[in-house]
Amino acid sequence: MATPYQDKSWTSADGLTLYFRDYAGPQGYDGPPVLCMHGLTRNSRDFAELAQHIAKTRRVIVPEMRGRGQSDYAPDSSTYNPAQYVADVELLLKQEGIDRFISIGTSMGGLMTMMLAAAKPGRLVAVVMNDIGPQIETAGLDRIGGYVGQGRSYPTWIHAARSMASVHGEAFPGYDLEAWIEMAKRTMVVSQNGRVSYDYDMAIAEPFKQPGNAAPADLWPAFDALKGVPMVLVRGALSDLLSPQTVAEMGKRNPAMTQVTVPNVGHAPMLNEPEALSAIEALLATV
Repeated sequence: MATPYQDKSWTSADGLTLYFRDYAGPQGYDGPPVLCMHGLTRNSRDFAELAQHIAKTRRVIVPEMRGRGQSDYAPDSSTYNPAQYVADVELLLKQEGIDRFISIGTSMGGLMTMMLAAAKPGRLVAVVMNDIGPQIETAGLDRIGGYVGQGRSYPTWIHAARSMASVHGEAFPGYDLEAWIEMAKRTMVVSQNGRVSYDYDMAIAEPFKQPGNAAPADLWPAFDALKGVPMVLVRGALSDLLSPQTVAEMGKRNPAMTQVTVPNVGHAPMLNEPEALSAIEALLATV
């Protein structure tokens, strides 16, 4: 069965080969593409359902940041930081000749969205921010720091799914074993030794755990670069990373923002939930 996308790559300034999925969209489509950017430990598979759905009407590009999925691992772990990821994406946009685009950013991908907007205001024509904002709650960062980079592996997908449930169960209390297996397959791969392991470089944990490196210190000015840009802010009702107070301030600063809450989910919604999907469809219909 043919995939709905092409496997493509681009090259970073320091010589890494980085991977992206390119969903062409309808024949002859020449409008702004949708750029989907994943979270800290994730990869392009997180957007598989959403990208295929959006590609019915638009081109969709889903990059994997350095150290994730099919992208090269960096020899220098200090390059695992949001500023470097943004620099890498800038080269992808240049390669593909993209000067205006729609961004869908989950967690770290949302931080990158704000940074891309600050670098060149006006090029983002619409934005989806998934459970992230300019102010990040310490409790959420501490929780992520507690599991990132541990490098565990498992003999079967069921073992992997049960481990994920033990770590992330509070964020997805409604998930059954089948859902956890699906989550594991988004995040892990079968390694050469036959065991199931995480699909990212464990070294990404090193800079993340250093003070101030998980995100730039003050992203409110970057968020302000999106003022007036049509935006959907998706928040998990159980999120420990994005507070209702931050959501309210974001809405004050960007009156073009619509906020949707996904019930019974924490950080971060998968964006295939009915509430999230309908909001994203409504946003794209305006562009």
